[in-house]
Amino acid sequence: MKIEILTKSENVDVQNAIISQIGNLINSKNLEPGDKLPSERMLSEKFDVSRSNVREAIQKLEFYGILKSIPQSGTFVANIGATAMDGMIEDILRLDDPDFKSLVETRILLELKTSRLAALRRTDEDLKQMKLALDAYSKKALNGEDAVQEDLLFHLAIAKASGNSTMNTFMLIITPEIITNFETHHVCDKNLATQGIKEHQEIYDAIKNQNPTLAKEKMKEHFSVLYQYCYSI
Repeated sequence: MKIEILTKSENVDVQNAIISQIGNLINSKNLEPGDKLPSERMLSEKFDVSRSNVREAIQKLEFYGILKSIPQSGTFVANIGATAMDGMIEDILRLDDPDFKSLVETRILLELKTSRLAALRRTDEDLKQMKLALDAYSKKALNGEDAVQEDLLFHLAIAKASGNSTMNTFMLIITPEIITNFETHHVCDKNLATQGIKEHQEIYDAIKNQNPTLAKEKMKEHFSVLYQYCYSI
């Protein structure tokens, strides 16, 4: 069994190499939609990499709809044409890690929409989860503690309350990178966190009162400081 300890950059390079090799394998074997790929173990041996690296590459290709894994059955080529698949693999290999500004812009666009939808669709259980996150954030902020994770849990609760599974998934995907960047750039200092309590409460109240226009406006106000900070670094 091959065991590797890689840096993030090295892991991405290995993952991309595996993705490229899987694409070549599909073409060389003339695999059609619905055809089964070799097992993770076989691919690991063929490409001389660890099974975990193969698994991560397959998961990435699954995310983009190129492969489909079925429990107890294996991994199969998805129902897309060869030309489209080749083009998509090339695009995946060209993808860069999102920079901080891109993450902020994406997050703001998503959350202006999710806050509005949450006000229209939220349930009592959604409100309960938002309130728990808000209280946890407030407690840490008032104690001068780092509340980045509690802040994002509040926003994730809003995304879930939007009732839009795609938006919720996007938020879950970008959240780990957001946490890392916030901590790196020291975005949420004590003063901003304390102000955030008031802003979070206003967003929560607008959603609770099912006022989509106000919820979106309060979310926009909440992000104004972050947006200005992002473009000052």
